[in-house]
Order: sequence, then C-alpha cells, then structure tokens
Amino acid sequence: MVSANYIQDVISAGLSCDFIQVNGDDGTHFDAVIVSPEFSGRNRVQRHQLVYKALGDRMRAEIHALSMKTLSPEEWAQQQG
Repeated sequence: MVSANYIQDVISAGLSCDFIQVNGDDGTHFDAVIVSPEFSGRNRVQRHQLVYKALGDRMRAEIHALSMKTLSPEEWAQQQG
C-alpha cells in the first residue's frame, strides 16, 4: 500500500517544489497541493503532466487516483493573503 508521504517524496524528488502536501489514508486515493516555480506560465494540463512525469509508472501501478491543486509561487502567495 502506498502512503501519502511516499507520494510526496517521489513528487519532490522529480519536481522542484516550494510547498507540497499530499493527503489520503486509504492507500489508493490521494489529493495534493503542489506549489512549484516550474508551473509558472503553464496551464493546468501542462502542470499535471509535470507531476505525472515525476511520478512515472507509479500512476498506473500504485496510485489509483490523485486529485491535484497545482499552483505557481505567485498564485500560492495570492491565496495565502
């Protein structure tokens, strides 16, 4: 069974992250907030593709569902007020 911490570590290893938080306790369904400078100037699909690339084959083999909120550092700062 995959843990939220494991997914968080894998994403962080493959993608420069200013902030990342992955939640999920059933071992297959997770949600994540990911803030990365690599997201600046990219649309949502492109951002998700970067995360999927960092996860590699784990998305097909180990993770059933991953809901993502992907933000640039500027967007994150606006949301934090």
